[in-house]
Amino acid sequence: MTRVSSAAVGDEGGSGVASLLAERYGEARPADILSNAVIGQLLNHRSVRAFVPDTLPENVIETLVAAAQSASTSSNLQVWSVVAVENPAHKAELAALAGDQDFIRQAPLFLVWLADLSRVRALGEAHEVTVEGTEFLESLVLGVVDATLAAQNAVVALESLGLGSVYVGAIRNRPLEVAESLKLPPYVFPVFGLAIGYPDPQRPASVKPRLPQAAVLHRETYDASRQPQAVETYDRVLDAFWKGQAQEHPSWSQHVLSRLGRAQALKGRDRLFALARALGFPLR
Repeated sequence: MTRVSSAAVGDEGGSGVASLLAERYGEARPADILSNAVIGQLLNHRSVRAFVPDTLPENVIETLVAAAQSASTSSNLQVWSVVAVENPAHKAELAALAGDQDFIRQAPLFLVWLADLSRVRALGEAHEVTVEGTEFLESLVLGVVDATLAAQNAVVALESLGLGSVYVGAIRNRPLEVAESLKLPPYVFPVFGLAIGYPDPQRPASVKPRLPQAAVLHRETYDASRQPQAVETYDRVLDAFWKGQAQEHPSWSQHVLSRLGRAQALKGRDRLFALARALGFPLR
C-alpha cells in the first residue's frame, strides 16, 4: 500500500490515482490518500449509458453473481436475489417501465436486484414455523441493504473485466408492473436495475466529481458547520464539469432541490410504502 499525494504523478497507475483523485473531487480533493490498483479502479468508476452491441463473455453472469454473493450479508440471512434479463423484448418492456431509458434496451444485460424475503417465508412454511420478523419494516430495509452491497460488488467485478454499467433507480417508478414482468412472488421488492455492457468508445463516460469530503466526513460527532462552504465549492466544481462536457445543467444545489422538492418529482416513488404493501410486505 502506497501513500500518495494528490499532487503526485507517476504512481502505480502512471498519472493514475493522483489524476483520478483530481477528477473525483476537483479543487476540493484530499491532500493525500493511500493507493493501490483496487483504489485506482474504484476512483475510476463512472456511470456508462452508451454500450456497443458486443456479446458479453461466457459465464459473465455467474461470475458477477459469485462476486455479489461474496459481499457482506446481515446475519448471513442473504435476503436478496437478482433477475438477469437478456431477451431484447423483455429488456424493452422493462425499459418502458423504468422511465423509457434507451440504454436499458441497448445494454446486452440488465440485472434487476431484489430485496427477497420470499425464501425465508417458504422456509418457515416448510418447517411450520411462523416468521413474524419478515412483516416488519426492518426486514425490508435489511433486504435493500443486502441487495445493494451485493450489486456494488458486482459493479466492481464487472469493471475489472472491462465492462461498464449504470444503476437504474427508475425500476421503482412502477414496481407492481415490474414485479408482474419478472413474475415476482409476494415478499419480493425490485430495488433497482443495473444495465451492463461494453462502453461505447464513441460516447465515453467521464468521472463525475463528488462532494468534498468536508460535506460527508464527520469525526466523532456530526458537524454541519462545514456544509455551506463544501456545497458552495461543489456547485462550482460541478458547474465546471458540465461546461467541460458542453452541457447546460443546473447547479447541484438547484438539482437537489428540484429532485426532492416536490412529491411529483419522485415519479411515482412517493407511493412506495403503499406499493410495497401491495407486493406483500405488511411493513409493521
